[in-house]
Amino acid sequence: MRSLVPVVAVLLSGCQSPSSQATKTPPALDLARLRPIDLSHAYNAQTIYWPNSPTTFSLQSQAKGPTPGGWFYSANSFSSPEHGGTHLDAPIHFSEQGRSSEQIPVAQLIGAAVVIDISGKVAQAPDYLLTRDDVLAFEQTHGKIAANSMVLLRTGWSSRWPDRKAYLGDDTPGRTDQLHFPSFGPEAATLLVEERQVSVLGADVASIDGGQSKDFRVHRIAAAKNVPGLENLTNLDSLPPTGAFVLALPMKIEGGSGGPLRAVALVPR
Repeated sequence: MRSLVPVVAVLLSGCQSPSSQATKTPPALDLARLRPIDLSHAYNAQTIYWPNSPTTFSLQSQAKGPTPGGWFYSANSFSSPEHGGTHLDAPIHFSEQGRSSEQIPVAQLIGAAVVIDISGKVAQAPDYLLTRDDVLAFEQTHGKIAANSMVLLRTGWSSRWPDRKAYLGDDTPGRTDQLHFPSFGPEAATLLVEERQVSVLGADVASIDGGQSKDFRVHRIAAAKNVPGLENLTNLDSLPPTGAFVLALPMKIEGGSGGPLRAVALVPR
């Protein structure tokens, strides 16, 4: 696996020696040496939700304009289902004993990222599912996937956002039986979650299960091991197969089965 030493070195570049008696300077984040990449879609009226979601994103202005005191002031209220847009699936989403959003350790959502690219395979096969052999082939080239890695699946589907029909394969309101998009396959998920013991599964599609899934086996495999999912990611084409560092921090909803996510990658320049 490509080392994260370059990233860690930059993150720690501002630290003083432990023997120093002076006030310690906090680590400096040197963005001249690290390129930040936004992995999240913005929330707005075009945000894609699961087709049977009864509501979508709403932003309502509470105040916007000059105040009696002479300064400008703006404030809004918003509402959103947990599962839509770039978001996190907490393990409790598919496991009664799984962790809810606020129970996921922060350290599990920050770490080294592995990006498996199947964009070439899905061009003519929209229902393609990542296989165990795909993962093993990736490891032949890039080395064994380390425990606690965040595995992100690049399909290229984010380029279709926010065209609902192109992205989901069907735009019939309320219907979920004709969805077509690629994702993780159950055997690949089993290898990653149970054998490699990764910390997170993520993808640039609407679900960590493929569009034609009827039993959500990948969700269940991941949730059983308290592995959260990241869905509707974007810009995975800007990440290397290994060597990126990802922070994927969702809204901290107590008891939540998921929530909106701002995910950011740091890549050595």
